[in-house]
Amino acid sequence: MSMYGRDPWGGPLEINTADSATDDDRSRNLQVFDRAAMSRNLDETQQSWLLGPTEQKKKKYVDLGCIIVSRKIFKWTVGCILAAALLAGFITMIVKLAPRHKHHNPPPDNYTLALRKALMFFNAQKSGKLPKHNNVSWRGNSCLQDGKSDDSTMFKNLVGGYYDAGDAIKFNFPQSFALTMLSWSVIEYSAKYEAAGELNHVKDIIKWGTDYLLKTFNNSADTIDRIAAQVGKGDTSGGPEPNDHYCWVRPEDIDYDRPVTECHSCSDLAGEMSAALASASIVFKDNKAYSQKLAHGARTLFKFSRDQRGRYSVGNEAETLYNSTGYWDEFIWGAAWLYYATGNSSYLQLATTPGIAKHAGAFWGGPDYGVLSWDNKLTGAQVLLSRMRLFLSPGYPYEEILRTFHNQTSIIMCSYLPIFTSFNRTKGGLIQLNHGRPQPLQYVVNAAFLATLFSDYLAAADTPGWYCGPNFYSTDVLRKFAETQIDYILGKNPRKMSYVVGYSNHYPKRVHHRGASIPKNKVKYNCKAGWKWRDSSKANPNTIVGAMVAGPDKHDGFHDVRSNYNFTEPTLAGNAGLVAALVALSGDRDVGVDKNTLFSAVPPMFPTPPPPPAPWRP
Repeated sequence: MSMYGRDPWGGPLEINTADSATDDDRSRNLQVFDRAAMSRNLDETQQSWLLGPTEQKKKKYVDLGCIIVSRKIFKWTVGCILAAALLAGFITMIVKLAPRHKHHNPPPDNYTLALRKALMFFNAQKSGKLPKHNNVSWRGNSCLQDGKSDDSTMFKNLVGGYYDAGDAIKFNFPQSFALTMLSWSVIEYSAKYEAAGELNHVKDIIKWGTDYLLKTFNNSADTIDRIAAQVGKGDTSGGPEPNDHYCWVRPEDIDYDRPVTECHSCSDLAGEMSAALASASIVFKDNKAYSQKLAHGARTLFKFSRDQRGRYSVGNEAETLYNSTGYWDEFIWGAAWLYYATGNSSYLQLATTPGIAKHAGAFWGGPDYGVLSWDNKLTGAQVLLSRMRLFLSPGYPYEEILRTFHNQTSIIMCSYLPIFTSFNRTKGGLIQLNHGRPQPLQYVVNAAFLATLFSDYLAAADTPGWYCGPNFYSTDVLRKFAETQIDYILGKNPRKMSYVVGYSNHYPKRVHHRGASIPKNKVKYNCKAGWKWRDSSKANPNTIVGAMVAGPDKHDGFHDVRSNYNFTEPTLAGNAGLVAALVALSGDRDVGVDKNTLFSAVPPMFPTPPPPPAPWRP
């Protein structure tokens, strides 16, 4: 038996080094084997037997720590990000280096241009210590002793407010009407003021006036017994004492005493002042403290107007300058504004009392029926209350009188149309609302405002027009009436003259206005020395931009003469109506009235329905 063990498979365990095959034979055999092996496809296991361990394949995924993503997706993502960054940088470079073409807003329309100028007139009429941004170079501080120089009055601080016209008198009656009209226009058309860039300006104008009105009575009290109605004197008889009509001096040079006129029974004045403060309280509703102060003052004034009956102009010089023909219209006007400002239904009940409407002339015609002015606010009140019927429809017990006001408003709007003969027209097309009397434009602009406003009310109520008898007229007819009248004032008239100073190239150069007619040359002219400027035929050295003069005569004639105030004198009330009409017509026609702001304090007209009953349970 051999000393070596045997392989259990049948062979010896030792290596037989004496193999008969040489190395060359093995190499040839291996090559033969390789060719045979490669003649057919081998699976991975077979290849691993033949080839031995191979190089490890690259990972197909990328571990980002919080997530594992495919290497291919990762490469595509990074590549896209880099490409996008390069593209964005390229576009940015092109945008920055390319020549820029600025986008220009469309030019403002003629009404907007005229509006901006018309508001400047109020800056020129300011009394007291002027703000730095007043922007009227020839005006300065004036009449800083108003109230203090009159020992007979309890009102010692009456500095501020506005001069009425071409003189330096401050009449609270027309000034309050002007402020009410401005506030009304802001409440209805604040978006248009903002588009024109004049909203803050007009609010500053209103506040300058209401700040002054709050000084003319005890605004912290609930009950008062007097009001300061006027500052300054307008006597033209040539008496020994200088005054604001006899003298022709700049307001800055006034050194004479200015008397204060008080009234103790003046329902018309107090009612109009109440309307001014109440409407302004809506304008400034975002300033809660000031708005409440205005509303409280309006309530106090209206109570005084109801308790102390009488006309403010009886027995004083206002009877010849700004005479009031009655106070019933101010009761409706003031009560309507107070209702909108406070939501107190007692004011609405008063404004819709048929007896008061009858006394105000709502149920009879007359030559001046339908003419809104500083004296008669009935037409404005009718339009203002028609708004409530159109938008709120309050029903009983107000429906009957509101329907009457609405019908009366429709009739008034018909009277403005050329096809009706209530009012004549000049050959140039100017409606004669004051029947040929002097100073017609102040009435025309008020009518243009009401016509545009009422047409916008109808449009906001989805009503295409209104009836004049059996005939139906589109709201476009009303707007066309307003446009033709304002266009006439702006220069589309037989004389081709703009009656708004500073608008276009042809306008009155000799405006009846003391401050505008006397040069600011550091020379102080006394009472009579200024007459040479009044009587001069030269153009005014200072342009009172935006002032609407009194206007032409009934034959379209106009005399640019400083001494004739019936042609060339501007007024606060006239310019307020002009501003209101211009803003109503300006800008985008699709921007109508603000339906909600006027009703912001008005409570729901109907009681809140009760909550639904609880679900039934067995």
